[in-house]
Amino acid sequence: MIIVLLFCLMFFLMALGLPISLSIGLPAIGLIVTPGVFPDTVAFTALGQTVVQQLFSGVDSFDLLAVPLFMMAGAIMEVGGISRRLIDFCDSLVGWAPGGLAAACIVASMIIAGISGSAAADTAAIGAVVIPAMIRQGYPPAFAAAVVAAGGSIGIIIPPSIPMVIFGFMTNISTSQLFAGGMMVGILMGLSFMTVAVWISWRHGYGVHQKFSWGQVLRTGKSAAWSMGAPVVILGGILSGVVTVTEAAALAVFYALLVGTVINKELPWKELPGLIVRSQVTAAAILFIIAMAKIFGWLLAMQQSSRLLDVFVNSLALPPTGLLLLIMAMLLIIGCVMETTAALLLVVPVLALLTPQMQVDPVQFGVLVVVNLAIGMLTPPVGICLFVSCGIADVSLGKISRAVIPLVSVAFLDLLIACLWPPLTMWLPTLLYS
Repeated sequence: MIIVLLFCLMFFLMALGLPISLSIGLPAIGLIVTPGVFPDTVAFTALGQTVVQQLFSGVDSFDLLAVPLFMMAGAIMEVGGISRRLIDFCDSLVGWAPGGLAAACIVASMIIAGISGSAAADTAAIGAVVIPAMIRQGYPPAFAAAVVAAGGSIGIIIPPSIPMVIFGFMTNISTSQLFAGGMMVGILMGLSFMTVAVWISWRHGYGVHQKFSWGQVLRTGKSAAWSMGAPVVILGGILSGVVTVTEAAALAVFYALLVGTVINKELPWKELPGLIVRSQVTAAAILFIIAMAKIFGWLLAMQQSSRLLDVFVNSLALPPTGLLLLIMAMLLIIGCVMETTAALLLVVPVLALLTPQMQVDPVQFGVLVVVNLAIGMLTPPVGICLFVSCGIADVSLGKISRAVIPLVSVAFLDLLIACLWPPLTMWLPTLLYS
């Protein structure tokens, strides 16, 4: 009864428009201190201390320090000229083909995903440059915005990934292994998005075909060399074990700052304080959600939610693959109606306990959860990548939602492949960490 009431109160507060963090935390805190929920022998003062302890322990982690650092790196990258140079280089490589600029947008998104770990930051960094250029070349604004949103969603699949950092923190799974597991899936999704974008562009005659020039490739490649070096340095350090994820996040900030201020010279030092404040406000919101979700999860644990879930799953009598697909379908629905961090924090502590029944490796399950939430970023009503692209392209949510349907459809197919073919997610972690 307490569990049902907890979720009902949470969704009610969300429907009222209350911030996600308060919608999660206030019902849990209110129920904890309500007389009768816990035995009378538990003093009110002790319950208050428990709330404070859970809030603190929710964010008391060296690994979570990577979240504000990656957010800062993404903000610096957005205004430091890194994204524009990457797009110019990718366009020089594939701009001669039908839909070349659309394909270049997705390739650049995949490269930038190796720097910031944030889908929203990737979408904003790419969209500000690509969407106006695509519109000038004859692409419909809704299609241009949809392509940018799809490319941006890869930002939380290709490492580094803030949701993977959070998942690893919550489940005590190696974040480096999660990063390695997401690499091949992210590449598959990028290639799938490119195929769909090029096919639609060729069918409708979108874009301007430019002549291929090795001189242009060399010129733009030289300009973008430092920008392309960032993912190599960051991912190479993480996957090789030279640096931890948090150290890599600090390295990403330093590298983006070096490239933006000294090499590209497009980030004035006077703008840096405001940039840092804006990025850390966003990071603080994420960490506050994590702290509130810790109280929510503690109350669920006290109400023996894991035992109730186990009884429910056993009553379904589904085979392992059927149970996995059922949970994936449920996560897709949750991703459509709930913000990514909140969804991750609410479902992972419970669903991670079912990995033995699903007969999947915890690393594979973590990657699948993140891919699910990435698809949720492309679907209304709370798809963050759609909203960022809408604002840049100045199109309605309805138009971009229709334009993104082919891209979401192929993302569903990629998710199904990742579910049914474990080597896609487990080959690289096994190779690197066996």
